[in-house]
Amino acid sequence: MIVGPTAVGKTEISLQLAEQMDGEIVSADSRLFYRGLDIGTAKPTPAQRARVPHHLIDVAEPDETWSLAVFQKAARQAIADIHQRGQLPFLVGGTGQYVRAVTHEWTPPAQGPDPRLRAALEALTEVRGCDWLHARLSTLDPVAAERIDPRNLRRIIRALEVILVTGKRFSAQRGLGESPYRLLTIGLIRPRPELYARLDARIEAMFANGLLDEVQTLLGRGYSPDLPSMSAIGYRQCADVLLGKMDREQAVIEIKRATRVFVRRQANWFKPDNPEIHWFDPNEVTVSKLAAFICATLPRTTEKGEASNTISRN
Repeated sequence: MIVGPTAVGKTEISLQLAEQMDGEIVSADSRLFYRGLDIGTAKPTPAQRARVPHHLIDVAEPDETWSLAVFQKAARQAIADIHQRGQLPFLVGGTGQYVRAVTHEWTPPAQGPDPRLRAALEALTEVRGCDWLHARLSTLDPVAAERIDPRNLRRIIRALEVILVTGKRFSAQRGLGESPYRLLTIGLIRPRPELYARLDARIEAMFANGLLDEVQTLLGRGYSPDLPSMSAIGYRQCADVLLGKMDREQAVIEIKRATRVFVRRQANWFKPDNPEIHWFDPNEVTVSKLAAFICATLPRTTEKGEASNTISRN
């Protein structure tokens, strides 16, 4: 696995590692599923994707729903197929919930949807706002609230729905068990001021490269700005610009602010003191050294004595 915060450099490093090690990349970024959401998600370019096989990118239209359970099944099938071809799978991304769903025996809470309760929570949101609903979640389950973006109304309502029906914290019902894989996790990290500077430069480049035009195209194709896919940072703000609710300068400021908040939330999933993650600063390590580190942990043979490139737990 290659994990770490947004803009740390996961894309290029994973590409170089996969090229050197006969690997294929499985994306664990929940926004890369959607066709047409390219610039604002920093999706690997066609040229980059031509260098190494990629999986779970551009697999859905913006108005399709790819649940965590659907992603988990598809990602595990992709990993199995990569192993079958004798290649090395690289699971790459910064969406901690999606990474965990693949790498551990994760199952969603058993409680199914409650339409009446969900409708009542949505009605409360109309009256009191999303921030109020997130504050209620913070009171009932601080751990879940810390992990859920305050603007992600769909996930906030789902968490409250499970809590109110079962009487148990949502964060305690994730069903996280042992991993079905032998894992080696590479974490990439940079000093926070440097990371923020990279984020700012990336956001400015997105606008320069046509982010507003990309969002205009999506709206012109009939995709609502209220779709879950369009709640991705950058798309919501650009839609507001195009709808006259915000000017471009305000959008840039808001996107930078929201991205910093997101980076801090990513750190809750990938903690610096997690002993299962081997952290590296891209400024201080070469791709060749990372490849050598990975190779040093790979098992030389399987139980049958055949060559194997399955990642080993270090």
